[in-house]
Order: sequence, then C-alpha cells, then structure tokens
Amino acid sequence: MNIIKNTAVAVMMLAGLMSAQQVLAKTVKVTMTAMELDLPVNNKGDVKMAAWTFDGSIPGKPVRVKEGDTIDFTLINPAGNKNSHAMDFHAAQVDVLNEFASIKPGQKKHFKFEAKVPGVFMYHCGASSMVQHIVKGMYGVIIVEPKDTKDYPKADREYILIQQQYFPDTENITALLENKDWKGSLINGKMFHYDPVHEPNATQVLESKPGERVRIFFVNANINNPVALHPIAGIWDRVYINGNPKNTLYGIQTYNVAVASGVTLDIVSPADRPTNVAIVDHAMGAALRGAITVLMNKPDADPTKGRGDEILIR
Repeated sequence: MNIIKNTAVAVMMLAGLMSAQQVLAKTVKVTMTAMELDLPVNNKGDVKMAAWTFDGSIPGKPVRVKEGDTIDFTLINPAGNKNSHAMDFHAAQVDVLNEFASIKPGQKKHFKFEAKVPGVFMYHCGASSMVQHIVKGMYGVIIVEPKDTKDYPKADREYILIQQQYFPDTENITALLENKDWKGSLINGKMFHYDPVHEPNATQVLESKPGERVRIFFVNANINNPVALHPIAGIWDRVYINGNPKNTLYGIQTYNVAVASGVTLDIVSPADRPTNVAIVDHAMGAALRGAITVLMNKPDADPTKGRGDEILIR
C-alpha cells in the first residue's frame, strides 16, 4: 500500500514540476521589418554600403529568450523594397522549406518555434542569393538563456560582438563566393567600431570595472572566414561552446569560431589595477582591417554599459 501511495505522490510531484516549468516558459513576440537603405560602415561615416537590413541597422536587434520559450516571429517585407527576404534562426528546429521560405515585397511571414537548446545563435536572411543578403547586413544574434545555471556564473556586464566581412562590391556574387576583394572587418556594423587606438574617429569602447566578470556573446557572421578570437593582455576565463554551459572550457588563449557559429566567453580583469584588453580576430588580415575591440577596465566605468539595452552598443 505504501509503495502505491509513494508512487502516486511521486507522480503528482513530477506533474507539478512539469506544470511549473510550463508556466515559467513564455511566448515572446518578435517582429522585424526588412529595410533596404544606405548605411555607413566606418566611424567617420563617409564609407557607405547599399545595405539590406532587419529594422534598418547592422546588425539587427538582439533577440533574448530563455530555454523553453516560444518565439512568435513576424517578418515584414514592405512593398517598396526591391528584393525578396527571409529569416533563418539558427536556434530553430523547423522546416527550411516552410518557416524559412522567402517572401516578396509586400508580403509577411509568420511562424513560431520553441527555443529548446540554450546558447548564442546567429540569425540571418536566407533568401537567394544568401551570401549577398548576409554580406549586405541581414544578420543578428538570438541568445537562449540556459535553465541550468549551476556552471554559468552571473556576469557583471555583457556585450554582443558580431563580426562580418566587408565587400565594397556586393553585386559580384562570384567574388563573394570565392572570397575575393573583401576590404574590411565590421564589428557590429563598422570597421574598428570600438577601437580609438587604431581609428581616431572611434568614440566608443567596451567598459567594465577592474575585477568584474565580462561576458561576450560573439557571432561570426563572416561569409567565408573563421575567427581566431583572442583577448590581447587577457585570457578567456571560460568559453561556453555555442553558448551552452554544458560545453565549457577554462583558461583559453584563443578560440576558433566557425563561420555562422556563436560562442559565449567570460573574461575577468585584474581587480587590483586598471587595465585594457584588445579583443581581436588574431588572423591579422581581419584584425588590421577592423576586427579589434577595446575593453577598458577602470574604476569609473560607465554603469550603463554592458547592461540592459547597452549590451549592443550602436
């Protein structure tokens, strides 16, 4: 009798736990509009690209949810656009011929998916020619926060960095596919975006206080080149492969990020002094074309940077 009673209690507890998890999961509505416009790709603003974008910016807005949440997504392609567009969420497990199908100007696309796997994922336009849509700026990041945070310490600050190759001629599809004539590396849409050391027109850097744990959500949006991500004058305290705490490395000098992949990395600066770190693609052809980001660790760090909407600094 006791066995039956105990089994019934266990079943009820399990059912209650499952119900609680279902209650905690939520539906997050995300709407993006495909916009075709000219945007600057340098800090001075005099080098512009005929960009295709999500909501008018490169990269598109971050999407942040928790593991188990449902994303209710709508893509709008205004009638005034000249091209078809689409959405490919790397965090989704759906039908490439259905949810990820392209839509013509004047159409909308709506679909839902459950974010089942934690991590940091790329999203991008998947319309043909996909290589052109990505290189023109149609990409961004979706962060799926893990349920299990046992091996995922709370960060003091967080920043998003997305790297992309810049091609002045985005109409030459053959050159894009053969990796010819790329002239720059964009970090969050601009060359040397956060690097006043090499770029006098750069006005922004990443900031933290000495000793703080800074978490970097990184996506490689290059169309061809992997990224050798290295913190000059620092060491990655933890590297969460694909952003998943179940895949954690410790004490890493350089981590290779494949094309269209993401990674989450923690860095902790010395607590006893101000320091500076340069986060670079250690492939020098990329670094010296714009893939350098300065992280300043100082007592008077801006309290808003790396928090809230300031995890992706425009």
